[in-house]
Amino acid sequence: QVQLVESGGGPVQAGGSLRLSCVVSGRTSSIYGMAWFRQAPGTEREVVAANRWSGNSEYYADSVKGRFTISSDNAKNTVYLEMNSLKPEDTAVYYCAARGYISGTYLRRESYSYWGQGTQVTVSS
Repeated sequence: QVQLVESGGGPVQAGGSLRLSCVVSGRTSSIYGMAWFRQAPGTEREVVAANRWSGNSEYYADSVKGRFTISSDNAKNTVYLEMNSLKPEDTAVYYCAARGYISGTYLRRESYSYWGQGTQVTVSS
């Protein structure tokens, strides 16, 4: 089993920055990839950034490209999402997720077996 705990969300003004952290514990050797998803009220949960547990092969949704950065610190078993130039449309609950070696595409929610509890990010104009 793998456990994920997010932190770092909160209120921020447009143009500001936040760094989300996801501490991973348990059977980390079973993890192949990590991702950050977000879900705003009334919308589907969408992937915003993904990478391999080793830290390479990054992916970003077009809506966050150039503003968000995903990174991994395997020594600390932590994945980060650095969010800059935040916009009101970035307001959502952000979730950290992990997928194993035998899983589907990193773009699909169904490919991820493990999820954190979510952390709220609220960007005001």
